[in-house]
Amino acid sequence: MEMGFTSAVYVLAAVLFILSLGGLSGQESAKRAVWYGIAGMALAVSATLLGPGNGLWWLSLVLIAAGGLVGYQLASKVAMTQMPELVAGMHALVGLAAVFVGFNTHFELVNIASMDLAAMKSLEGFSALLAKKSAVEINILRVETSLGIWIGAVTFTGSIIAYGKLAGKVTSTAFKLPGGHFLNAAAALLSILSAVWYLNSGELLSMIVLTFLALFIGYHLIMGIGGADMPVVVSMLNSYSGWAAAAIGFSLGNDVLIVVGSLVGSSGAILSYIMCNAMNRSFVSVILGGFGGSSGPQMEFHGEQVSIEADGVASVLNDADSIIIIPGYGMAVAQAQQSVSELARKLRAQGKNVRFAIHPVAGRLPGHMNVLLAEARVPYDIVMEMDEINADFSDTDVAIVIGSNDIVNPAAQDDPNSPIAGMPVLECWKAKHVFVSKRGQGTGYSGIENPLFFKENTRMLYGNAKESLDKLLPMID
Repeated sequence: MEMGFTSAVYVLAAVLFILSLGGLSGQESAKRAVWYGIAGMALAVSATLLGPGNGLWWLSLVLIAAGGLVGYQLASKVAMTQMPELVAGMHALVGLAAVFVGFNTHFELVNIASMDLAAMKSLEGFSALLAKKSAVEINILRVETSLGIWIGAVTFTGSIIAYGKLAGKVTSTAFKLPGGHFLNAAAALLSILSAVWYLNSGELLSMIVLTFLALFIGYHLIMGIGGADMPVVVSMLNSYSGWAAAAIGFSLGNDVLIVVGSLVGSSGAILSYIMCNAMNRSFVSVILGGFGGSSGPQMEFHGEQVSIEADGVASVLNDADSIIIIPGYGMAVAQAQQSVSELARKLRAQGKNVRFAIHPVAGRLPGHMNVLLAEARVPYDIVMEMDEINADFSDTDVAIVIGSNDIVNPAAQDDPNSPIAGMPVLECWKAKHVFVSKRGQGTGYSGIENPLFFKENTRMLYGNAKESLDKLLPMID
């Protein structure tokens, strides 16, 4: 009876998770979708705590409270600019949890194998479920455990490296050890052999070998990806963490974990595929960590970056009729979204056509810029995706680039040897005037020079984005 009730609650929680995921596809429904997810998770956790075989529910509550406190302390100190690193860190924890659950399953199996029949009858919860499995079911569980450990370990080290790249603690350039893809392929083959070894012998050593091979693959895959493509990497790791959670669900016999993990894994894979299309990348090469470098010498160009002061920008803006604002990671670093929102409000109050252009991989995280603009209460209807607005630049008076580099780089179209060659970009250089708010003359996160900054119709507004915009705002009539 209790098991039936728990399963019924899990089904309700799964429905809420599906509603949550569906609602997150639209800005208007996103807030409601978050509450669906919170309610679903609360139901799932409650059903697990109150379900059969959980005699130590009070210990679970203590651990949940402790983890929640640590999570609250960390999250309260994280700025919006650090959200991508935080997400990568969360992915790493999911992967590590999958590894721990896999090893715990192995130790439980070893422990049960040493018990007599009377001792087995006294088991509860997960241990009791394992004791009832047949030899065939045990082998299936070993396959699930091996897969969970492998995916979890890849996710763990991959997410750690992604965190390091996003935080600037690891080089953002693509790096591979001598042997490159051969090393990855060899490690993958040895992983399969280790899984077969574990299936046939059940030895702990085989699991340890499998874990270390997967840890290496996760490290080497993400190190081989360049900084310009990190948003895709974060999305891909999100998918990996979902599959790791699903593998945990299979090992524990927990239906809701299987459903939630599958939802996260599949949605993350779909998002990665969409983003790869937006960047003109091969989805397979993303999974294999095979992109992010150039294929030859990059195109040389000549000229100088011409600077402009706030009053010069204000003069052009006051005379303009149509304006497109392109936000990037520099806006997030400077916490300039409120100033950008106020600039858009003042320009729109003059009757000007003001819109925002969002590239699919702007920032360090999928949807990063959308979140910042929503936080600053920029109206949804003037925030446009790249495909919706790119053709309008040629009829635009002013394009304002705030802390962006790769997503507005003409080299993606003009230089076949560029690391971002073929990536669709926002063609802001086609506007009559282009103003770029940038901290200095250096290259962006990916280390790629941008010819846009040297074009005749481009002027550079150097300095912190928020400070520059705050100087500009009083001059807008």
